[in-house]
Amino acid sequence: MRLPFADPGPVWLYGLTLAAFTVQTDDFIVVGVLPRLAAELGVSTTAAGQLVTVYSLVYALTAPLWALALSRVSRRAVLPAALGVFAAANLVVPLVDGFAVLMVVRVIAALAAAVVLPVALAAAGTAAPEGQRGRFLATVMTGLTGAVLLGVPAGTWIGAVAGWRATFVFAGLLGLIALALVVTTVPATPGTLPGPGLSDPIDPGPVRALLRGAVLLVLAATALTVAGNLAFQTYLAPYLTALAGVTPTVLAALLVCSGAAGVLGTRLSGRLVDRYGPPRALALAGAVFCCAMVALVLLWLVRPVPVWPVAGVLAVWSAAAWAVPPGLQALMLLRVGDRSAAPAMAVHSGSAYAGAALGSALGGAAVAVAPGLTPVAAALLVALGLGAALPAARTRTRTRTRTTAAAPPTR
Repeated sequence: MRLPFADPGPVWLYGLTLAAFTVQTDDFIVVGVLPRLAAELGVSTTAAGQLVTVYSLVYALTAPLWALALSRVSRRAVLPAALGVFAAANLVVPLVDGFAVLMVVRVIAALAAAVVLPVALAAAGTAAPEGQRGRFLATVMTGLTGAVLLGVPAGTWIGAVAGWRATFVFAGLLGLIALALVVTTVPATPGTLPGPGLSDPIDPGPVRALLRGAVLLVLAATALTVAGNLAFQTYLAPYLTALAGVTPTVLAALLVCSGAAGVLGTRLSGRLVDRYGPPRALALAGAVFCCAMVALVLLWLVRPVPVWPVAGVLAVWSAAAWAVPPGLQALMLLRVGDRSAAPAMAVHSGSAYAGAALGSALGGAAVAVAPGLTPVAAALLVALGLGAALPAARTRTRTRTRTTAAAPPTR
């Protein structure tokens, strides 16, 4: 079996991946510079943290609306325009004076990001050659994983060296590079990309296609699985401190290792989706995730424990957690058809952000009772998500028969 990284893919696919890396980095980059930002702007750290909350809410609420509003504009026009606005919203931060103005700028960046990521995922999924949809989606998803592994730490370091405003300039420059790569590598003619590619108009399809029971089940599964992961991830630090006496330095090393495992899990998931189909890939990823949570519960019962078994379980957790999204995305496209891919990916992204908010809240409730309950809550939520996804996987729709040859056959 070849390594998950062995398939290079077309150059334009990496333009989409860099776009995903950029917007995900920008989403979380504030966290690393929050104290200095709050001190300079004269607001509390809690108030400054609302920059992250507002960014996520704007994204979740506007991504589906953008997909429908821009339905008659070609993806090849939409993506560069959105990347341009995104880059400008970050590059202008050094000129911003005051927290209120910064909040407005962050809203603009979120509005642009809400266009970029769904279009990139839709384009990767619908333009993939037959039998390679999972790998193309997974490639774009590695941009999100890589942002956690590389983008956010790099932005934090830049902020420490050159000031928090330089962190946003870094995100803006990434946006310009992604813009240049998309403009120069995406083919100009529809025929160059199989299926409805970046050069074709975004077809929202009938709205009722997004209201089918199977689609709603996929959205519910997405929200629940993301909630399960974030319930654990958000409160990882207090959990590991109580479990193994993990210091901040050790935690940083564990996060890097987990991020690397997440990249591997994402890439491997794409191959599994293509070979065995989304349902089996999802079931395997979810089962491994729940097993990792069970292992953490068992370790909690015999705490304190050495760091090395915790590190191994965290690597498995991260790989499994990042292996779930490609399967859900492929299942979503399978249910709606390629012509409704853009609005479907937008709604799907919105459900993920809603799940993130739910997971953080439920994780906080679990920690308030006992930190050891966080993996229990995470496993239950992911299990519920899988329970919602499996009926959707068994449902057959007529939309599928109308898709182009670009989509892989049902297995």
